[in-house]
Amino acid sequence: MNVKGPFRWKHAGKTAGLITLIVFVLFGTAALYYSTIEPDALRLALTLLFPLLVVCAYHLPNPLIRRTGVGVLCAALSLWYVTDPPRNDREWQGEYAIPADVVMDGSLAHILHVRNFIYRTTQDYTPRYYDATYNLDDLSSVDLVTSYWAGNAIAHVFLSFGFRDGRHVAISIETRRQKKFQYSTIAGFFHHYETFYVTADERDLIGVRTDVRHERVYLYRLNLSAPERRRLFESYLREIHTLVHHPAWYNTLTDNCTTGILTRAQARLRYRLDWRVLLSGYTASLAYDLGLLDTQLPFPELKKQSRIHRPPNASPDADYSDEIRRSLSRNSGSVD
Repeated sequence: MNVKGPFRWKHAGKTAGLITLIVFVLFGTAALYYSTIEPDALRLALTLLFPLLVVCAYHLPNPLIRRTGVGVLCAALSLWYVTDPPRNDREWQGEYAIPADVVMDGSLAHILHVRNFIYRTTQDYTPRYYDATYNLDDLSSVDLVTSYWAGNAIAHVFLSFGFRDGRHVAISIETRRQKKFQYSTIAGFFHHYETFYVTADERDLIGVRTDVRHERVYLYRLNLSAPERRRLFESYLREIHTLVHHPAWYNTLTDNCTTGILTRAQARLRYRLDWRVLLSGYTASLAYDLGLLDTQLPFPELKKQSRIHRPPNASPDADYSDEIRRSLSRNSGSVD
């Protein structure tokens, strides 16, 4: 009788189970470490205690007690994670302290707390907000903004909505950061940041990137019909209002600045699974391939012409939106 086959399957099953357990324990440990559990001493104690208890349970001599112990610990961690609630009442960093809100009146969108900070450095700024009313019937453009701070693979991506009267309101899906935590890319994979829709004047949201941080910033006009522009803007407005009353977790992989745009645009699943969604520095090329940008030029040429160039020592002023768009028409000879 050949028992090697069943033995191999049993051994492979045990190995797969052990690997799964190790991955889960690593995830659970990181989830506890990057959680918002307070005080910090409790968070750190749980971070150390969870893997230690799992290891101890795994080495219990009785198989039934061993499986029960490991199962209970993993179930408890899972239950905590899926019920861990996002909140709006934390002590936030200044840029995220006051969320925007929206009140709709027919075709009029009354946006409260449009951010319009004056930046002297990235850490030195004067907080300012204003309320504004936008007529959705006058929505005339949607621009895709990509901002690079290191390399070409990763960029921050957001939209700016333009109106016939020359005003623009930019909306960026970001991590809402607490004062006590430094920014961490890894933390974004766990329940560490709430989602925040920065709703701001272009002088703030784009200007801080071009004139203060000196990032490489590109502005592309999206080819959308009037009904598509309106549906997209209305989707953003609804989500802004929803988050004021029902906060949500940010997730670097599944619910980030790029996937959030696709969600608001009700994009098909196959587009959301495109590799350029994760490597957000290539989002504009995805939009190009989808026919959402001007395809009369090869994409490298379009990208070169879409880069915002600012004079040395420039600072955003009242004409910033017009200035950056006038600069695009002079970009055909610039170096990318």
